[in-house]
Amino acid sequence: MATVEATHIVRPAEATPDEIMYLNAGDQIKDILHTPTLYFYKHSAVLDAIDAVSRLKDSLGKALVPFYPLAGRLSWAAEGGGRVELHCRGQGVPIFEAHSDAAVEDFGDFRPTPAMLPFIPSVDYTAPIHEIPMLIVQLTRLRCGGVTVGLGFSHVVADGSSALHFVGEWAKIARGVGPAVPPYLDRKALEADTPPISEFDAAVLGPMPTLLGQEDDPDEQEKPVAVALLSLSKTLIEKLRGKANLGLDNASCRGYSRFEAVAAHIWRCTSKARGHAAEQPTGLFFVADFRKRLNPPLPENYFGNALFRVVVTEKSGSLLSNPISAASRKIREAVEKVTDDAVRGYMDYLKKLPDVGRFRSLDSEGRPKRGLLGNPNVVIISWAALPLLGTDFGWGKEMNVGPGPIGLDGKSYILPGDGGDGGLNVAIWLQEDHLDEFKKCFYDDI
Repeated sequence: MATVEATHIVRPAEATPDEIMYLNAGDQIKDILHTPTLYFYKHSAVLDAIDAVSRLKDSLGKALVPFYPLAGRLSWAAEGGGRVELHCRGQGVPIFEAHSDAAVEDFGDFRPTPAMLPFIPSVDYTAPIHEIPMLIVQLTRLRCGGVTVGLGFSHVVADGSSALHFVGEWAKIARGVGPAVPPYLDRKALEADTPPISEFDAAVLGPMPTLLGQEDDPDEQEKPVAVALLSLSKTLIEKLRGKANLGLDNASCRGYSRFEAVAAHIWRCTSKARGHAAEQPTGLFFVADFRKRLNPPLPENYFGNALFRVVVTEKSGSLLSNPISAASRKIREAVEKVTDDAVRGYMDYLKKLPDVGRFRSLDSEGRPKRGLLGNPNVVIISWAALPLLGTDFGWGKEMNVGPGPIGLDGKSYILPGDGGDGGLNVAIWLQEDHLDEFKKCFYDDI
């Protein structure tokens, strides 16, 4: 448990623009709720010598000057349809100051279990939307002298790349180093002056498969869910890639990436662990960052959402009877469709929708909407290529960082490994009855 002792509202240290920031169609379909991340720091002499919360407050105020959208608040747009506006008036970011009798060693392998929930800042999503911050922070002092830093970013304002850009700059300010890399804030950069050449295929926004014969069974999503954290060494990843690459048509083809191979492996193991019938359709859902896929590319420091929804479907029998190369190929083919014209068509389609709220995966109180998460589908969130590791606020780099413990059946994360040697960790939530079989398949089928 963690006990909150104080709440500090941190506003930009200097005057920032007073404006209603434009949110494009890609922002509008993102969940208003916060994506949680938790950093663990071991005890150090520096932590004994400083006031950690004061350091966070002072540096956050400075960081919010260039990243001022994070100090704003949302309101419902007059045009309706679930759309929101971002009012940037320096309303500020709350930092919750807490303490706990827990120690770093109590968290074992740092699996994102419910035991971590008290270290993530909580939000009352039943409050009026204009009272909900875009960024929430919690510093918790542990019994051992270490600390945790729990963060939550509203997905409407920032995707993972943007959020970690901010965290990196905030940490540099806290350490007193530079130079700063300011965010690129023009969200109209995603909107073309001319209409897209081809029409967007709206099937990618359609409903995901449901369990055969249980389409209207509300009990399926109520079954107990547990989480596993599984490690893949660089050697095991290369072994997976080698199996996937056996299916390439000729030697001139580009070998499958570690994401393509690992995602295919997770998808196949999930279907096997769930014991699907051969005719059971199953969907794999993930997002592709399109910053570099536009022509011209977006700036790397583009701040907002630059993510394209990707859905791949297959029947479980085909998924499991064919080699991993077949699933890897389906994943690649789906990603290769994320072109400049496809993104422009996607944005144009979303902009014309009468209701964007229905495409958010969670409702206004954080409950999953039926048909995306849960058996028979898998959601993979890859943080493997993001600058997740090495966040130092001046008391040393974290000993562990990962997603918060808010997981639902079929949700998974691909995370950078702890050793920095090219390995990966996979966190996955599945129904308790399926988890042991998944773990067995995960290693036995490599």
